[in-house]
Amino acid sequence: MTEAQPVIRQVSTHVVYSNAWMTVREDRIERPDGSPGVYGYVVRPDFVLVIPEENDGFHIVEEYRYPIGRRTWSFPQGSAEAETREDEARRELAEETGLRAERLRHLGRMDNAHGMTDQGLHVYLATGLTEGQTDREHTEQDMRQRWVHRTEFVQMILSGSITDSSSIAAYMLWLLQQR
Repeated sequence: MTEAQPVIRQVSTHVVYSNAWMTVREDRIERPDGSPGVYGYVVRPDFVLVIPEENDGFHIVEEYRYPIGRRTWSFPQGSAEAETREDEARRELAEETGLRAERLRHLGRMDNAHGMTDQGLHVYLATGLTEGQTDREHTEQDMRQRWVHRTEFVQMILSGSITDSSSIAAYMLWLLQQR
């Protein structure tokens, strides 16, 4: 992939809001025709998403997501501190599910929501799973987990039980690599 020259020029930038999890920036910009504009976006670190696969199905987790006001199912994901992305994926998997992966394969990197954040996600497939103890963060105290067959996973997407766009996109990436 080649990097294209930006077609929008940043004139100025400033931080509107910042906390330990994110920064909101507002940039004054100039479009190719010279017209001015404003662009606001969220700056967040990249995260990992792990697809724990075994027996023609997946291990998924459910927790309450405050911004949407409800519980939702997804693949394990997050941004645990680690030396490498692979180590981060192993740590997230173990923390949230207790599972340890014998094999971890990087499936790809995707932009999370490229119209409003610079955050990306790194998708890993975890296989050769063994059970262990979870070590969830305090904020994950309501988390539940379960194994679902692939057909049930698809039904959960279609019925709206799984609405996490990262998990759905990661599943599509997994599907494409099965061909």
